[in-house]
Amino acid sequence: MIDREQVRKVAHLARLELTPEEEEKFTTQLGSILDYFEQLSELDVSNVPPTTRAIDVSNVTRPDNLQPYPNREAILQSSPQQEGEFFKVPKILNEE
Repeated sequence: MIDREQVRKVAHLARLELTPEEEEKFTTQLGSILDYFEQLSELDVSNVPPTTRAIDVSNVTRPDNLQPYPNREAILQSSPQQEGEFFKVPKILNEE
């Protein structure tokens, strides 16, 4: 079981300022959560493989094939500034 002093300590470590009402509320809520975890620890999971998700998830990606854009001049014309074949952008790094 968790008590208010432990809630205060966790709040202090997390840099949280809690009112006395919040301390009481979190003490009750965290106690319920810890009780639930204790119930879960009673389950036999020795034959259950560890997982990080309840369902399988895989990234759907496509190959990254570089191709020149057919209408490069139209893109350059739509930019606020250009220099030759390139976009001109403001300098963001100092030379120092």
